[in-house]
Amino acid sequence: MRYFNLFSNTLITRGAQRILISDLQRETSEVYPLEFYDIIEELKVKSIEEISTLYDDESKEIFSQYLNLLLDKEYGFITENDWDKSFPPISYEYNNPSFINDLFIELSDISILEKLKQSVENLGIKYLVIHSKNYFTVEDIIRIEQTFADSVLSGIEIFSPYHKNIDRNFIEELNVKTIRVYHLTFYNCKKVPFRVKDEYRFILNFIKDNIDISSCGKIDIKYFNTNITKVLEAFNHNSCLHKKIGIDSDGNIKNCPLMPESFGNIHDTSLENVIKNPGFKKYWNITKDHIETCKDCEFRYICTDCRAFTEKTHINKDSLDTSKPLKCGYNPYTGIWEDWSKNPLKQKHYTKL
Repeated sequence: MRYFNLFSNTLITRGAQRILISDLQRETSEVYPLEFYDIIEELKVKSIEEISTLYDDESKEIFSQYLNLLLDKEYGFITENDWDKSFPPISYEYNNPSFINDLFIELSDISILEKLKQSVENLGIKYLVIHSKNYFTVEDIIRIEQTFADSVLSGIEIFSPYHKNIDRNFIEELNVKTIRVYHLTFYNCKKVPFRVKDEYRFILNFIKDNIDISSCGKIDIKYFNTNITKVLEAFNHNSCLHKKIGIDSDGNIKNCPLMPESFGNIHDTSLENVIKNPGFKKYWNITKDHIETCKDCEFRYICTDCRAFTEKTHINKDSLDTSKPLKCGYNPYTGIWEDWSKNPLKQKHYTKL
């Protein structure tokens, strides 16, 4: 008897109308019809020969096509006998030793980073995202880098307005003198000033449009992420707020700079004290399985979850907002994407923010 085995890094997510098959090793995801889910479930407990006897000729041909697809896509393999004892499933546990993994700050004064440096060390923060409305000189960015010299911090992402002094020499100097800066985005750039070289150590983007922090929270296929670490975090915790801390332009410490609730100000409160507040972690374990509509969506484990902008339709027993993200135009019950910004009901909520 032959048995089909899913590779342990193949994740099947069932939605209301479709399924998503995610290859966590190749970091790819593809959508398939819902009927495919039942076949995959049968293959988990029955041999290929047993399943074939259950179908008529037409259905048997469909089953064969689906089985060949699973093999062609390398989602699994065929063995004989005792298949279920030889290939243990992957663990979906998520472990992260940091108290806080990500710090997102609207930066108006670079000197504030000196004040945050010790907290970054104490909390084991790995990634720093800086959004600035002010121009950064090459010296400014090098200063940001040097602030965290010999730090536990491993990556810095910067969003800053473009200015005429950003030329190839500007970028090449940063390429030599920075280590932790791994992503640079210059916005309000009317045209790309020069051809971006592949040999730059960091990702470099020039964006024509203004990038305002309030534009955050958009749900779109281009933002989906099949990275196994991100998927496991989304499987167990909130995909946006878990182990994240934000500081807005006024220094208010929040789960996210766009969230309304503040837990203190950086000028008189440490990040260490903020995370001791039980209320600060209240959204950390709200997964997509708890969010209305999202819980029936096939994309829920590769998608992020915005609690700053929601449809404001559902509150759970703990008084937490479990409404669908406002800036999502996908309907898992129809499988159709629409422009969320043109939805009158969504516009009504958005204008109130």
